[in-house]
Amino acid sequence: MLGKFFESLYNKVFVNIVIQGSITSIYMQECSKKDVLRTVQQDFNTLTVNEEILSFVSSYIKETPFYYVAILDMSTEQGAVPTCDKNRVSFFHNMTSSEYKCKDEKWTYYTGKVELYGIEKNYKEVGLDFIFSPFTLVSNFFKDKINSDVALYILAEENTLSLCIFEHSELLFAKYLIVNTVDAGTYDMSDASLELINEGVNLDEVNALEEMEDLDDLDDFGDIEDLDGIEEIDEFSQINENEEEFHEEAMLPEGNDENFTRDYDRFTQIQETLGSFYNDKKYDSQFVQSVYIADSVGVSSELKKFLEEEMFLSVYIRHIDLGEELAKLSKLELLNEA
Repeated sequence: MLGKFFESLYNKVFVNIVIQGSITSIYMQECSKKDVLRTVQQDFNTLTVNEEILSFVSSYIKETPFYYVAILDMSTEQGAVPTCDKNRVSFFHNMTSSEYKCKDEKWTYYTGKVELYGIEKNYKEVGLDFIFSPFTLVSNFFKDKINSDVALYILAEENTLSLCIFEHSELLFAKYLIVNTVDAGTYDMSDASLELINEGVNLDEVNALEEMEDLDDLDDFGDIEDLDGIEEIDEFSQINENEEEFHEEAMLPEGNDENFTRDYDRFTQIQETLGSFYNDKKYDSQFVQSVYIADSVGVSSELKKFLEEEMFLSVYIRHIDLGEELAKLSKLELLNEA
């Protein structure tokens, strides 16, 4: 009781970190019990936590003990499989080196243990509370759509695509893809893993971070720390369920040569991945007619044209603010913990 009273005296601050190419983008949201009081977003031309980032974050969290730091998982060895049955997950993916968690008692998302440890290490000065899978973000962002007929849902980031196919809220297939050749400035978790080895980190200890004996007993790797005594905040429980009606984007940026190359690469990877879904007998393959794209980078009209003319798909594009969506996921996690 005293803890809840103490908590009510302070605002809550949500710090949300997104890596896009060579940029670290931080979206801050300060909330009272009733309202979102202010939001601030700032980009930093770095992939590591430097003094500038620490100073920026500290300036917003110094007046409250109730702040929560979230990041979107950028591990290369991540994905999702269409089952929560602990005896069947390995049929779709070898989970020996992965951290994984059941979602909604229907499907499982996973990420590489070594890369996950690398993310925690890189952000230890900030202190992470949540590491969110892009597949949980996509399912929440398109929650008004995934309960309908079979369709492909895509999160488009600067250098990655997170693809998943849902039918009536059941995951049929998912794939995490790297787009184009990653330049030297892009955050590369394989390099972080090599750094851990060079520093003498015992990978056996990393693999032992979480035992994989019982899927049902796993802590969500989206929740890094135990969050006790969270008061149910009114605005959290009233997260907007009435999203604007989804419309096909009327105005997309025209493609220049660089955008054309990047979007053509996106198109070919989507085409190849759909082919894998159709041809792999592990999956309940059904014909996909519609694709919904959560666009965080401003894809050009060329990608839409490729998908419509070459694959005969109905294409719908919705802009997504990744920082804002991470804040929503953090609030949902706090409600679940309360």
